[in-house]
Amino acid sequence: MKGMPNMGQLMKQAQKFQSKMAKVQEELGEKTVEASAGGGMVSVVANGKQELLSIKIDREVVDPEDVEMLEDLVMAAANDALTQARDMMNDGMGELTKGMNIPGMPGLT
Repeated sequence: MKGMPNMGQLMKQAQKFQSKMAKVQEELGEKTVEASAGGGMVSVVANGKQELLSIKIDREVVDPEDVEMLEDLVMAAANDALTQARDMMNDGMGELTKGMNIPGMPGLT
């Protein structure tokens, strides 16, 4: 059939795309974002793979009489860091898929 790409070309393109995706994922694992809550009393660092790398809690916010507040601050900072990490991942994948016609992938034009 005329106009149909041959299987060899499709396989080469798929391998090239897979290689680029692995590189982007590796780079994302090295990038970090930081989020905080409670005026900086709780801070969380995550990487582009949406993994939490560290949680720091200021001693002043540790109150045995108000554990719920500390839990809320940790949850807020962690959720913010993970949202930033997800946005960073979407941006990285968007650059990779820019101009490609793959439904459901970020960065499509």
